[in-house]
Amino acid sequence: MPETPELSVVVYGPNVQDHLPALLGPLAAQPPDGGVEVIVAAVGDWAREAAEEHAPAFTVLPLPDGAGDAAARAAGAARASGRWLHFVHAKDGLPAGAPRTIADRAASLPDTVDVLLFDHVRSTWRTSGLPSPDGPRLARAGDAALVLDDRAALLGLAPLLGNRAVRAAFWRDRERLLTTDDEPFAAQAALLLADRVACLSHAAYEVRALRRESLPPVPPERRHALVERYESLLDLAADRPAAYAVLYGLMVGDCLRTFARAGMPDDVAREFFRRASLAARHRRPDGHRRPPGLEGLRRSLLEEDACTEYRALQAANRTRRRVRSAVRTGRRRAGTLLRTAQYRRALAEPVDPHLAVFSAYWARGVACNPAAIAAELARLAPGVHPVWVVTAAGAALLPPGTDHVVPGTRRYWEVLARAKYLVNNVNFPDAVVKRPGTVHLQTHHGTPLKRMGLDQLPYPAAARGLDFQALLERVDKWDFSVSANSHSTRMWQRAYPSRHVSLDHGYPRNDVYYRAGAAEVRAVRERLGIAPGRRAVLYAPTHRDYEAGWTPRLDLAALADQLGEETILLVRAHYFYETAASPSSPLAGLRRAGRIIDVSSYDPVEELCLAADALVTDYSSIMFDYANLDRPIVIHADDWETYRTTRGVYFDLTAEAPGPVARTQRELADILTTDAWHDERAAKTRTAFRRRFCEYDDGRAAERVVRRVFLGEDERTLPPVLPIEERTPAPSPEEATAS
Repeated sequence: MPETPELSVVVYGPNVQDHLPALLGPLAAQPPDGGVEVIVAAVGDWAREAAEEHAPAFTVLPLPDGAGDAAARAAGAARASGRWLHFVHAKDGLPAGAPRTIADRAASLPDTVDVLLFDHVRSTWRTSGLPSPDGPRLARAGDAALVLDDRAALLGLAPLLGNRAVRAAFWRDRERLLTTDDEPFAAQAALLLADRVACLSHAAYEVRALRRESLPPVPPERRHALVERYESLLDLAADRPAAYAVLYGLMVGDCLRTFARAGMPDDVAREFFRRASLAARHRRPDGHRRPPGLEGLRRSLLEEDACTEYRALQAANRTRRRVRSAVRTGRRRAGTLLRTAQYRRALAEPVDPHLAVFSAYWARGVACNPAAIAAELARLAPGVHPVWVVTAAGAALLPPGTDHVVPGTRRYWEVLARAKYLVNNVNFPDAVVKRPGTVHLQTHHGTPLKRMGLDQLPYPAAARGLDFQALLERVDKWDFSVSANSHSTRMWQRAYPSRHVSLDHGYPRNDVYYRAGAAEVRAVRERLGIAPGRRAVLYAPTHRDYEAGWTPRLDLAALADQLGEETILLVRAHYFYETAASPSSPLAGLRRAGRIIDVSSYDPVEELCLAADALVTDYSSIMFDYANLDRPIVIHADDWETYRTTRGVYFDLTAEAPGPVARTQRELADILTTDAWHDERAAKTRTAFRRRFCEYDDGRAAERVVRRVFLGEDERTLPPVLPIEERTPAPSPEEATAS
């Protein structure tokens, strides 16, 4: 270990409900590198015993039962030798790799930065790894050192010591003020006292909320302490208008929520309301305006100390919500009964052997494998009529003449009841009946890196909201499952165990990568405004179950500057995030005609791949498809440990990548500004990746699927899969320009 570690992780507190071993075990099994030390300020014998099991890996400070959190933090900080301190409560957790991530970011910061803020995930007794709402705010703050007054909204982050690291010298200079058992006060005060702060849009902490029923009741003075905390913070921010205004808004909102939800006895509630009212009146900033509507009325009643009137407003709102809910429920029930009756009548009609229903991505439009199959069906079996399931919003974007139905309509249920063929890359609704003589074709929409189906069961963040029994009932309706490689075939069999037949024919959507010519490549680049000779890099990250929304994990403006004038960044958000192309999107401020192009709403994605000279992604299945083009791929795996732990994966991408792997933005820029992105080593790893994952993709996958499923041909008569050495991918942009 270096003489002075970069980071001291200070674990403190008692072993509440035996959560401490779950925190320390992974830290000991995969100890941080030499730049990180771990101090355990163990309160009580139970915590001491748990910590001493890992004593060679950690420094253990035994503290007596009853020692408060502030005393435990102070003891740990006094023993710590790192330049930065990260306080971790013994009941909480650390995502895999978090100490290293924090230490690396801290090492890059100037000495003027006193506090480093980062994202966190939340867990309860029944869920784990849930995303926090803080990620987008951290991403918008960027990577640069900030004066808090320029980004006062950061005071709205969860007030935890665990979601921030503090410079050790800064903490010790202000230890008298920050040493308190009121953790939210210490967290907010540290921000207010910091010279500058920096942000890391990365989940590096896990907050574990204990069952409320397992905790002792909150005494009245603890309720009143909320008001006192905010008044103390407002005193600290008295000469800082931006920070003061944010804190005032937080105080009023927190007080109203506490009054509404805490279940306090009447006398305690009225006294709490009175104190909150005094603070709201006396601390109100000059020029402050209440928000409009109901929220403004609530705040007005608080300022007037109108507790009785406020409770009457609460009761009226509860009544109104109940009435509205009853009306909505009645309408839904009536609509469900009507649709059920219509569907049952349609099920009594004969199956139409010339009708096929197609859907993709939860009825988003004509896309992916179903679209490629439908196109080939029109060529080989024009007598089969296709009908697409598309949302009302997506219908306006359909190609002219596309026959379609909107989910929930009468014709929607009629075609689902009568069609012989049902084709989807996800699943049709549970209510869809598998009729005798019908064929359900599951095409999937990617090669699985992340765990899928039943394999998600051990990963609560991924399994949240899933009904696995209902999933299996949907899977049992499949007749065929399309696969692009033997890896997928095996994973589908374990994730979706049923009697369906695997069609090892390749992904139809990937046929274009072998059928497109130079003219098609040039045409796509012209539509995107990419001049000949300029390098186009497609950045296509995936969805994360532990993030509330999509925010770029890269400083795209800085990356574009580093890559230079001759490189265009094509940025595509995951399709789960409908707002990526909206004016409030994180990309909104980066869209310009020059070096960054937001292609989040551009379809089909296969055209973007044809236009790109290289792909940068993290864990998206687009890498498996793009590999068919035999063009460079770079992996940006800045949170691999967190993703692998919370989502689950089928193989170690960092060890079996299709090209160079970058763990930081700096490493990514170095790869893309040198020959590393397309050198001999990159080509060698890509070749091995293509052999494994482009196994059945040769440009004739759609033909094989249509002949097998719709024409009923024997598998032995289908066009054989061409060996990978004999395939010719679409020309690269450089080749297309030269031809």
